[in-house]
This record gives sequence, C-alpha cells and structure tokens, in this order.
Amino acid sequence: MGIMRKIFGPEPARVLLLLIGVAGILLGAAPAALAVPPADVVVADRAGVLDSNTLLPAVRKIEFYQPTKVAVYTYNGTAADNLNEEVLRYARAEHPDWISADGQKWADGLFIFALDPVGRHVGTYMGEDRKVSLEQRDDIQNAAKDLLRDAQWTEGTIAGIRRGAELINQPWYRSTAFLVAAWSAAGAVVAGAGTWLLVRWRTRVGSRKEIARGDANYANVSMDLQVTELNAGTIPESSRYGSTVLEKNRTFLGRYNTATGLFNQVHALTQRQLGRRSSLALARQYADAAAELDALDDVISDTNALLNRGSTWATAWDRQLAPFRSDLAGIEGLLAKNHGEGGSATAASLRSFRDRSQRDMERWTAELSDGSISPETALDRLRDARTELSELLKAHAETVIAGYARNEREAGLMRKEMEQAQSGTGRKQRPRYEPSILGTVYPSYYFFSVPTFNTGLTTGVSSVSTARGGSTTGYGGSGGSFSGSGSYSSF
Repeated sequence: MGIMRKIFGPEPARVLLLLIGVAGILLGAAPAALAVPPADVVVADRAGVLDSNTLLPAVRKIEFYQPTKVAVYTYNGTAADNLNEEVLRYARAEHPDWISADGQKWADGLFIFALDPVGRHVGTYMGEDRKVSLEQRDDIQNAAKDLLRDAQWTEGTIAGIRRGAELINQPWYRSTAFLVAAWSAAGAVVAGAGTWLLVRWRTRVGSRKEIARGDANYANVSMDLQVTELNAGTIPESSRYGSTVLEKNRTFLGRYNTATGLFNQVHALTQRQLGRRSSLALARQYADAAAELDALDDVISDTNALLNRGSTWATAWDRQLAPFRSDLAGIEGLLAKNHGEGGSATAASLRSFRDRSQRDMERWTAELSDGSISPETALDRLRDARTELSELLKAHAETVIAGYARNEREAGLMRKEMEQAQSGTGRKQRPRYEPSILGTVYPSYYFFSVPTFNTGLTTGVSSVSTARGGSTTGYGGSGGSFSGSGSYSSF
C-alpha cells in the first residue's frame, strides 16, 4: 500500500482499503457454499475415445454446489451435424430419464457434457434448476477446447465438467458479477490514474527504443554517405539489376534529408512529449526510414562489388544468398508445425527442392568464382529458384488449407490470410524491406517466403478457430418444441 500511496496519492489508497474492508464484511456475512460430489455419473461413450478408468474417479471427486447428475455422451459425427439434435435424439431413444416429464426440457438436477471428436463439436446441457447463461456455457466448453484440440478427449471432458461444477448453481458472492461489482469502485478510483500512468510509461519506453534504433542506423548511413555515392557512381547502368538499384539511389539523398528532418524532430521531444502516442508513431517512422536507408546503402555497396567483381564480391554474393538459405533452412520447421501437413506430396516436393537448391547454390558460387557465369546470370538463377520456391509454397498452402478447413468458407478465410501475409497487408504487419539486390529490384510481395507462410498459417488457423467458436442453440428439425437449456460449439 505504501507503493500505491507514492504512485496515486493518499486518498485512492484509503478508498481501496475501505472497499477491501467492505468486501471482507460481505464475504464474511455470506452463507457457506455446499461442496457435494455428483449424485450420479453416467457415461455413454459411443465414440470409444474415453478412458473410463481415468474419467470416472476424476468426475466423482469433482465438487458441485448442489447434488447433480452428470451424464457424458460421445459419438462420431460430422462437421455438418447439429450436436444438440443428436444429444436429444439419443436421450429420447436411450435415456428418457434425462428429459423432463412434459418432454420439453432436460430433467432437473442434470448436467450433460457431449463430445463429437470427429465432427469436432462439444456441447453442454442442463436441467432448468441447473442451467447457466449462454456465456457461461461457452466458458464451460472453452475450458475443454485446448485439450480437445490436442485429442486429449478424457482430460478435456474432465476439464469441461470441472468448469461446469464451478458455474452451475454458483453462489452469488462467488459469481463474476459480484466480484466485478465489489471491486469496480476501487477500480474507478485507481484504474484511471494507474492506466494513464502505465500507458504513458510504456509509450515513453517505446519511443526511446525506436529513437535508439533509428540513431544506430542513421549514424551508419551518415558515416558512409560519401562511400555510398562513390559505390553508386561505378555501378554499370547497362545491367538490368544495376540500373534498378541506381534508380533507388537517385532518391537516396532526398530520403536521407527526410530522415535528417525526422532525426531533428524526435530529438527535440521533451520527456513529457515522449509519453504521447503521436511521439511514438513519429519515433517509429524515423527508425523505419533510417533502417531502410541503412539497408539500401549496403545493397548499393553489394551491387557495385558483385557486378564489377570487386575484391569483396564473394561476401556480397553470400549476402544475396542469405534470404534463400534462410528459407531453405526453415522448410522442415514449417512442415513440422501443427497442421503443417508434413507427410503430404507437396511437403515432399518442398524437401526435394531444398536438397537440390543447396547443391545448386554451391555450383553457382563455384561457376561465379571461375568466371563460367556472369554475376547477372547468377542473380537470374537465384531469382528463378526463389520464384520456384514461391510456387511450391503456394501449392503447399492449398494442401494445408484443404487439411484444416472444413468447408469453402473456412478455406476462403485461410486463403485470405495467406495472401495478406505474402502481400504484407495482414494484421499488425509492418512494411518489410529485404536488404538484398533482389529485394531492391522486386517488390516485397514478389517472393513467398517461409516466414510469411508461417505468419499466414498462424493467422489463418486463428481466424478459422475464432469463426468456429460461436455457440449453436436449437435442436434442429427433429427437436420439435423441445427447448431445454443447451448449446454446442466447434473446437
């Protein structure tokens, strides 16, 4: 509390202490909650995926607030199935005791946990005296999903039932609503000031980091400015690679002057101003501009050395190979990822290409060294190889999409994320510039790289998982007027 007084002042600290005392009084006055094991546990594992020796003892130890009958039902369906309809069909046929006397609801005192490991659905159903809100049903299902996605069917079922026991008939003083209400006043007192201070501090730290990043690159550019101009002056304009790099160089001085202006602006910011978001954006703009200039002057130097076969041509050529080498080295990791489809035909094509390309790079370097091929020919071969890799990655992307997506809508979501990753327009992506001759001559989206593939795969799976997460209520065409509390969602 002493730290809080130092940060926020004495009044908020006193109010918080008062609220803690009030909360303690409320909790002390609240009745004790019952903790009872399930009244009964019934398992109908039609899918054959549960380990009853693990499941039954674990569920019987779970404590509910009121005596509750727990039913577990699994079956192998399809992604298109309505799990609610299937659970109701099974209950009507095999367990009419799960249904109320009037046939319209689930029986009192009942909690059903349902699982379809093939269709990848999980559902929860309760009697009227045990029902919870739709949001809480989602909470119960979500508690199981990480384990279910990993095919840990028994553990996922236990986790879902355990979360259900925490929420079904939960006393008011243990509910999220009460806890939020109990602490909202304290939050109102301290959160505003605390959040403001935290945001300002983090923004100030971020601004300083971006300025330091920019200063390091800006210093390199400034120190090498004359050397860069000398290198540019001897690049052969007759070369198609050289001419494109020279086009970039013609704007170099103007961009350097822009970076200098940004340098002056960020270094004029006061400590107070550094905590503003606009200042962080300015610092990031400066750092990005200086970084791209620093990369470009290296490219100008490498272009001159390689095309003119200067004394450092071998080092320059090695830097041109570096992005391709990195891609080849990352292929196995890509294929080993969850949903990477490492055993597919397109995966085999990628591995074969990797092995062949590693031999090709050695051959190109040897031929370049003995003069059998020109630097331009070597760059052409590298461009063609990277283009072929891009096509192979696109083909493998379709394999991954086909393996994960359940329908064309999901496939479209994944394909969109893959395309945005390649183009650099995906969520939270910063503009990228590859510090190489090919990266300067061709736009950033020309080559499909392993890192962008991984980004697209991650965001694609995330988008589909989010889309699958919504709950489905209702019992389908065969449900009739049945309106028991229940829903299911995908995992």
